[in-house]
Amino acid sequence: MAVNSIPEGYSSVTPYLIVSDTASAITFYKKAFDATEVMRIDGPHNKIWHAEIQIGNARVMLADEFIEMGIHCPKTLGGAG
Repeated sequence: MAVNSIPEGYSSVTPYLIVSDTASAITFYKKAFDATEVMRIDGPHNKIWHAEIQIGNARVMLADEFIEMGIHCPKTLGGAG
């Protein structure tokens, strides 16, 4: 029996974005791309540990940066935001 390595609802490539303000990013994606929030896991200090949005047939994962854990967004590292 064949096993599908891609979970139902996901495409073959699923981006995972680390951002400085996930809540604001989700609000932006909802307005700009008619995204739907699929799930959100809140963490301490008003941070989002993990969130997923759906844009059309594509799932996108997001999380806040956690500098104290070494998880940085590109903007903090001096790259594109």
